[in-house]
Formats: sequence, C-alpha cells, structure tokens
Amino acid sequence: MDTPLVDLAPIARLAMMAALFALLPLSWVWLRRRGADTRGRLAAITALTLFLTFDLVVFGSFTRLSDSGLGCPDWPGCYGKASPLGAHADIQAAQTAMPTGPVTFSKAWIEMIHRYLAMTVGVLIMVMAAVSWLERRRLPHSPWWATATLVWVIVQGLFGKYTVTLKLYPAVVTLHLLGGLLLLAMLAMQHEAFRDRALSLGAGTRRLVLAALAVLGVQIALGGWVSTNYAVLACTDFPLCNGQWLPPMDFANGFTVLRELGQTASGSYLPFEALVAVHMVHRWFAVVAAAVVIWLALRLLRDTDAGVRRYGWGLVALLVAQLASGLSNVVLGWPLAAALAHSAGAAAFVLVLASLLARSARRRTVHSTRPGRAAWAA
Repeated sequence: MDTPLVDLAPIARLAMMAALFALLPLSWVWLRRRGADTRGRLAAITALTLFLTFDLVVFGSFTRLSDSGLGCPDWPGCYGKASPLGAHADIQAAQTAMPTGPVTFSKAWIEMIHRYLAMTVGVLIMVMAAVSWLERRRLPHSPWWATATLVWVIVQGLFGKYTVTLKLYPAVVTLHLLGGLLLLAMLAMQHEAFRDRALSLGAGTRRLVLAALAVLGVQIALGGWVSTNYAVLACTDFPLCNGQWLPPMDFANGFTVLRELGQTASGSYLPFEALVAVHMVHRWFAVVAAAVVIWLALRLLRDTDAGVRRYGWGLVALLVAQLASGLSNVVLGWPLAAALAHSAGAAAFVLVLASLLARSARRRTVHSTRPGRAAWAA
C-alpha cells in the first residue's frame, strides 16, 4: 500500500510518549538519589543515558539484522500512527500481500521499539543539556559537552529518518551506525568526568589510545558496510574465501558509496564479486586493527597502576570475543546471536577506549570570576 514517506501527523503523540518513557528513568533517578544535590542527580542521569544508549546501539543492530528497518515504511510513526496498534489494518494488508516482505507485525514492533528507545534517549539528553546550563558553575566539565551531545542526537534522528525514506541506502545506514557509536563515546566522556577517576598515562600511550580509536573507527565503518550490503556470507569459509586466498573481487563497485542497496551506481545489479571485495577488505583490515589493539593492551598491561592494567585485560577479552563472534558469523552462516555479539563488541570497544581516554585526560582549574568551576579537556 502507498504511504507518505514522511508523515508528521503523529508527532505530538510520539513526543508525549517519549516524555512519558523518559519520565520513568528520571523518576527512578530522582527517588534513588533524593539525598543528592543536582550535580549528583545529573551524574546519575548521565550514567543511565549512557546505559540506554549502549542498548539503543545494540537494538539498532538487531533491527537491521532482523530486516526490520522498513517494518514501518514511513517516518516518524507507523502508517501515520503512533504505534503498530493503530496501524493494524495497514500492516495486515502489507503482510497479506507479502508474508515474508519488509512489513510484518513483528518487524513493525521491532522498528517502533527502536524509535521509542531513541526518542527516550533524546529526551534524556535534552534534560541533561538544560540542567548542565543551569548548573554550569558546579559541573566538572563545560555545558557545551551536553549541548554538542544534544545537537548530535538530533543529527542521529535525521539519519534514522533517511534510513527509512531512502529505503536502507547503504551509506546512510552505515553513517547511522557510526553516529550511534560517536554518541556513545560522547556520553562516556561526560560520565567519566562526573566520576572523577583520573589515570596517569604517558603521552605516547595516550597517542596510542587515539590511534586505536581511529583504527577501530575505520574497522567498524568497514564492518557496517559489510552488514548494510549483506556481504557477510560473500565468503563462507575461513581463512580462505570460497576456497581461494584471492577470490575474484570488484573493488570499484563494492566501494562506490553513492548507490542504492544491491545496485551499482548505474542502477544495474551489484555483482557478487563486489560483495566479496567488501567482505575481504573488512577481513584484511581486521588484522591491522587487532595488531593495534594488542600493542595498546600490552603497553597497558606493563603499567604499574592496577587500574590501567584492568583496561589492558579488558581490551584482550574484547578482542578474543570479537574474533570469536566474527568467525562464527562466517563459518556458522551468520547466526543472529553471533551477529549481535559482534555489534555489541564493537560498541564495547568504543566505550572502553573513550572511557580510558577520558580518565587519562588532564584536569585543570580555571581561575575566573566563577570560583569552583573546573574545565575539563581531553
């Protein structure tokens, strides 16, 4: 059935639902921290928002992996309604016409739950930004951190919109994934500022942490490109690919960014060799990413500070888990559990490295007309 790609009719009801959903965790924080000051409550809200954002990133992967990204083919509602309940007739008609198509009741609910969770996180970040400015004299970091986070969550919402309206355009879906991980890193930095747990790292180690974040960012982008192009099973064995060390590959079409899903830039069908190229580049660059992570982990494990060494062991554990889940995706035929574990592992890597970078950041007191305010810089 034809439906407008963007229908703002349910926007007021969705906004009310988002406010109600956000009110639950806000009330929980308020009651649990009723003896704390505003700064303590804001720290708790930041921690809760970080937790929900990690869940949002993983559930976004589940939405994509379960082919539910178009479970509601319009935005921001579902067939112009605030929930699949109101769109029952439209979903029923679409499912009857295509029982295994992109629109079914289960896929519609998965898609809308993802949107509800995203809206809840958005409202919580709005609260964080407002309170940060009201309490800016008492914060351990600039309120512009929370403001930048709010701006970025709005950008993420636009990526979510265009994911639907552009029918899973691979470049947009990949940017949506990377944007979610950037949001996670921004919240982790703010969370660590409230905890005030400094770690002493040498300048060389800090540069290596930044290098690891950059390399993992490239690897995650390549992994997102593999997933959004459904190239996971382009190679069905390991370490060979379809029985060859160097199978036929089409790099030009595989890494053409501006194209529709399953098509070349000219509109023809994407050749299988292009999917093989996408898969193999992700596999090859994994060696580079693993080498950098091992290098960083070994340096951290040699540190005399037990807190620093814990980060080293954490990176080792995450690397082993990522390798296991990545291999499972290939040799076991891309099981959903392994694919989700791989996505969650990538998010955990970003979280751990962002936390390490924040804790090793130097803190300095700014002498200004507003005493007691500290500036926080990475």
